[in-house]
Amino acid sequence: MRRTVLERIQRCFPRPRGRVGLLARLRDNRAGNVLAMMAIALIPLLFIAGSAVDTARLYMVKNRLQQACDAGALAGRRFMVSTSATTLDSAAVTQANAFFANNFKVGLFGTKAVGFTPTKTSENQVAATATATVPMTMTRMMGFGDQALTVTCEARYDVADTDIMFVLDTTGSMACTTADGTAGCSQSVYNYVRPAPDGTTGYAVTEKSGSKIAGLRQAVINFYTTLAAAVDPATHLRYGFVTYSSTVNAGKAIRDLSPSYIVDSWTYDSRVSYDLNVGNASSASYTNETKSTCDARGGRSPASGYTTSGTASNADASWAPNSPNATKGTCTVSTQQIRVAWTYKQRSLDTSQYKLGNTVPDPSKITGATSRWQGCLEERRTSKTLPIDYQHLPADLDPDLVPINDDTRWRPMWPDVIYYRGSKASANDSGNSTNPYGDYVPPNDPNYSLAAFTPMSFYYNIANGWVSCGKPVQRLDTLTEAQIRAYVNAPDFVPQGGTYHDTGMIWGTRLISPTGLFAADTAAWPGRNPPRRYIVFMTDGDMSPSMCLYGMYGIESYDQRVTSSGGLSCATNPDQLTAHNARFVAACAAAKARNISIFVVGFGQTLTKQLTDCASSGQAFYAADNTALNAAFQTIAKRVAMLRLSR
Repeated sequence: MRRTVLERIQRCFPRPRGRVGLLARLRDNRAGNVLAMMAIALIPLLFIAGSAVDTARLYMVKNRLQQACDAGALAGRRFMVSTSATTLDSAAVTQANAFFANNFKVGLFGTKAVGFTPTKTSENQVAATATATVPMTMTRMMGFGDQALTVTCEARYDVADTDIMFVLDTTGSMACTTADGTAGCSQSVYNYVRPAPDGTTGYAVTEKSGSKIAGLRQAVINFYTTLAAAVDPATHLRYGFVTYSSTVNAGKAIRDLSPSYIVDSWTYDSRVSYDLNVGNASSASYTNETKSTCDARGGRSPASGYTTSGTASNADASWAPNSPNATKGTCTVSTQQIRVAWTYKQRSLDTSQYKLGNTVPDPSKITGATSRWQGCLEERRTSKTLPIDYQHLPADLDPDLVPINDDTRWRPMWPDVIYYRGSKASANDSGNSTNPYGDYVPPNDPNYSLAAFTPMSFYYNIANGWVSCGKPVQRLDTLTEAQIRAYVNAPDFVPQGGTYHDTGMIWGTRLISPTGLFAADTAAWPGRNPPRRYIVFMTDGDMSPSMCLYGMYGIESYDQRVTSSGGLSCATNPDQLTAHNARFVAACAAAKARNISIFVVGFGQTLTKQLTDCASSGQAFYAADNTALNAAFQTIAKRVAMLRLSR
């Protein structure tokens, strides 16, 4: 019979005989040992579990505290006003505290004594320190007190090498305030001497106090200082400017590349003189004169030009011999007074010296007047075909096309030789006795603006913006703050002219294109990656082309380079507006195709579909007034700078 294991153990260790005491019985009784051991083990187990819980809470609180610190620092840097002060401005402090508080609520996980302190660093960035006290729970029984947590953070703007081209509307309405609305304001036009080396007479609309263009000047300067605050010594920034109206003053920029890129002759809507007989003819006879003597009595006097009275004479001399083969005869001279008259028509003129900036005789005058080019351009060949083929752009819309012939060369604008001729392809004007030189001098009345035979230089043609020539473009360069201020505060950074968005965008893209005529200006710095490229396009008005304005496409009513419809008329032409809008959108597309990012700002101007479509995704802004314009430019500067956490 098998014995159990217990029986075998008992046989090996027999109990002593006799009476057993209490202590011995307790010694031998092993019942409940496990329970006692577990009770003893619970003490370290509770400590381990409590430590795990409290450690997890500390980790979660610190992680959330760090996130809130980062959010506060980013917000502080986002709203920081760049100044020379060593302390953080109140607006930045307020925003930093608000973002921290929204991301870390007092009492989270039982925290107390929560603190957050944002500061301005020596590098003009925002640093912050966040603190919180976390009370212990389970580990408190082990003698552990409250734990204090501290985290630090810093936010900064980082700027890669960057090129920024400002394309700015400086048309006549910029002289008004945003409170004037779309109705504009009635401000007089004044003249001024354009800065050296130009020295010619310029025209501008008198600015109202608090004008839009004044707000623009300050917004540009603040843009520069905001971006400059984010630049480290290794960063390269370049700025360029295009001020536009119905044309762009880019002549010097093109001429500096090569004078051959501008035509040596071009056809203008001008006039040509001819002699007009006036008054009664007089006759005289001379006998016994040789034919050579008689011939000398004929001809024009003076040989060219006109007398101070505005008249000259033309003598027709005829000779008849006294007899066959005689050497002498009768000379009959018929003399008629003449004065100048004009045929108004398209006329080809020599521009070879004019385009160089030399002072040249004005070929449309006979009074010894001279002319000098201010630098504005008529655009090169274009196409009227719509829709525009983006894969095969016409010469004017192709930002990279190198001129090779007169179709692809630019033409200097020459307002001095431009005259209106009504609705006719050609018209004659003979002047009158009070206007002996044939120059039509209209009354000082705005109703005579655009009148037939009126020169483009007539005050009301200028005052109404039918011609303008703004400030020369600034090619991309590493400009200082002083240079930026000098550009926007110059005497010729002034409002004048009508609104043609396509002219501005065409030239903005042309000047910043990495593959065009000005590619060297925007090339990567040695050993660096290619720069990021941006166009900041600002306008205060809708596209408003006119058939009778003299601009980048001549006088469209006469030259019809953009549209054939409308004929010789100044009437509003919807086809013309459609064509220019299409050209604007095509110019924007050409910029984006070259990896150029576009910001568009409508200044007191509702963003049209064309303006919205032009902007890169999420980069269209509306600014209701000067303050909002400055805020929009600040936002753009900060997006360019790329806000990030540095630690």
